[in-house]
Parts: sequence; structure tokens; C-alpha cells
Amino acid sequence: MAGGNLQVEVVSHEGRLWHGAAASVQVPAVDGQLGILPGRQPLLAMLGSGSVVVLTDGGRPTRVDVDGGIVSVDSDFVTVVADHATLH
Repeated sequence: MAGGNLQVEVVSHEGRLWHGAAASVQVPAVDGQLGILPGRQPLLAMLGSGSVVVLTDGGRPTRVDVDGGIVSVDSDFVTVVADHATLH
């Protein structure tokens, strides 16, 4: 596994809900749960309904409930653009 961090941004129509460095991200893709780690190949996927879970280096999870949207991964930058989202 490649070292380093992911740079993550979670946004919706209401604005930016969360951003920062993370060790991993889980997103609810339309065809199942998707885990993202540093060094992942570029990806573009549609989101279903569920929770985006961002795990920081300290091991503390941040959860954002989403309903639709897209996730983009490119060069350890993860961008979640949700149709509707609620930060927990």
C-alpha cells in the first residue's frame, strides 16, 4: 500500500460539508460500498444513498449521509459531490 494521505472534500448544494486529510474513505456507490485508499487508480462513480465515512489519520471517523451524487478520485484527491447531504 502506498504511504501518504488522501485529500478529501465533501460538498453538496448547501456548500462544503467537510474537507481535510484522511487515511481512507468509504462511499455508497450505486452498485455497492466502495473503499478508497491512497494510491488508488483514478475513478468516477455514481453515489447511491448511505454514509460516506472518512477515517482520519488519528482513526476518528467522520460520517456524512448522502443521497445521490458522484465521487471522483484522482491523484489521492477525493471529491464527493452529493445531491443531498447531512454531516454527523
